[in-house]
Amino acid sequence: QVQLVESGGGLVQAGGSLRLSCKASGSIFRIHAMGWYRQFPRKQRELVASITRDGSPNYADSVKGRFTISRDNAKNTVDLQMNSLKPEDTAVYYCNAFVEAPVTTYLRDYWGRGTQVTVSS
Repeated sequence: QVQLVESGGGLVQAGGSLRLSCKASGSIFRIHAMGWYRQFPRKQRELVASITRDGSPNYADSVKGRFTISRDNAKNTVDLQMNSLKPEDTAVYYCNAFVEAPVTTYLRDYWGRGTQVTVSS
């Protein structure tokens, strides 16, 4: 099994910054893509940013130029630096990782429990 634990959420004023971190632990041979998703009340979860193992990022249009995703393969972590935050960024943010298991090489995606980000106007 693999666990993803997020940290760094909280309350911030519009225009402020937050940094989310996520650490994967457990039965891991290799982590492929990692990413951050968010979910608004009564809405489906949506992609915020993702990053390949070799560090190529992909961003939702709504966060381009404001958010930066990064990862450390040695530590099995992925971070999301969020700048110029807006009230519409308020959501629960989830970490996601595609993990290759040892021995079996079985590939599966895992989710964290989520961390609340609230941006006040």
